[in-house]
Formats: sequence, structure tokens, C-alpha cells
Amino acid sequence: MSEQTQTGELAAAQAHAAHADEHSQGHAEGHGHNVSYGTYFMVWLGLVALTAVTVTIAGIHLGSLTLITAMLIAAVKTSLVGYHFMHLKYDNVIIKVFVLVCLVIFLTFWILTFSDLSFR
Repeated sequence: MSEQTQTGELAAAQAHAAHADEHSQGHAEGHGHNVSYGTYFMVWLGLVALTAVTVTIAGIHLGSLTLITAMLIAAVKTSLVGYHFMHLKYDNVIIKVFVLVCLVIFLTFWILTFSDLSFR
């Protein structure tokens, strides 16, 4: 192999390593949030408590409010998981907007489905 080819390959490898180093530093700066284990434990404890409430509510006959109550509790649990465990709390505004748009579309389908079922 010629010396020029080896020098070119070495320069390319060094440039790639420098780019990878810059890329990892960018990620470290962008995701520089530290969440304590206590926060994760409290969120987990809240999820367990809400699950217990959901199971308890399922055993009580509230009529038409049973489903609405279970869905509201599920929405709160989903918010806790998304906000803390999936780190939506630290994401860009555009990601939060996309999640909100998805939720609006999902709720629209639920509302249309329940209105169809209620008027049959």
C-alpha cells in the first residue's frame, strides 16, 4: 500500500473520530439532566397507588362512571410515565406538540366511538 493511501485513510479515521467525539459531547450537553432515584421511586409509588385505586373502582359498581373514572386514572398514569420515565419533561417543544397532536387525534377517535355507541 502506498504511503499516500495510508495517510489518507489515517486522516479519514481521525476526522471520523473527531466527529464522533463532537457528536457524543452534543448529546451530553443536550441531555444533561439528572433525575434522582427518589423522584423515580415516588412516581413509581404513585403509579402503584393509582393501579390499586383502579382495581378498587372496578369492584365498585358506579354505573356509567366506572369507565370514565378508569379512563381518567389511566390518563394520569400515562402522563406520569410520559413526563418522568420517557423524559418528555426535558424534550424540545416540537416533541411535546407532536405528542399533544397524537393525544388530540386519539381523543377524537374515542369521542366519536362513544358518541356512536351511545346513540344506537
